[in-house]
Amino acid sequence: MKFTDTGTGFSSPPCFAHELELSGDGFSMVDLQTAIEVERWRKAKRAELIAARLNLSDDDRRSHAGRVVNQLEQAIEDKENLVIGVYWPIKGEVDLRHWMHGVVGRGGRIALPVVVEPRQPLKFHAWTPGSRMKLGAWNIPIPAQNKEVKPDIVIAPLVGFDSDCHRLGYGDGFYDRTLMSLPTRPKVIGVGHSSGALTTIFPQPHDIPMDSIVTGE
Repeated sequence: MKFTDTGTGFSSPPCFAHELELSGDGFSMVDLQTAIEVERWRKAKRAELIAARLNLSDDDRRSHAGRVVNQLEQAIEDKENLVIGVYWPIKGEVDLRHWMHGVVGRGGRIALPVVVEPRQPLKFHAWTPGSRMKLGAWNIPIPAQNKEVKPDIVIAPLVGFDSDCHRLGYGDGFYDRTLMSLPTRPKVIGVGHSSGALTTIFPQPHDIPMDSIVTGE
């Protein structure tokens, strides 16, 4: 179904090492200058889209979140015993915390992404409404108890997206690395605003598309 980023303080500068992808002959690689130009374009587009959603009123945010939740309810009909990786909202992202409480109340399980190291895959730690929290990377709250779980479904926040379900995120590549590292790929649903729809994000070899995108539209 398709609907059309402990107080560590670290941050990752743009890194293009992952653009140097060996082909079958072991020698070919992606053009580095193209990768740099794409990253420059993405940085500007990312800033534009984040500014637009931060300008929304509180009423517009709540109304939009309600529409997104309605679509998530259709996309994930039976939540009992499922482990759903969500996110703690920052920078005007769709706030799903009320929905997270409801999922747990109906027998589902929620996990939050945790940055363990820069340029490494995310870990997902179990969360409940009663979980004690601490500050993780970029001061984003994460569960204080390090109980790692493997999600069946991942809800990934979007800054922007294209018609092929490629995700424009914050530029650190955490979700792409995570999806590549998991032995069994979960279902991945991107969540964002319809204003983030782009003709293309100029996908690179490391960009992994979502399975579906929910915007409330």
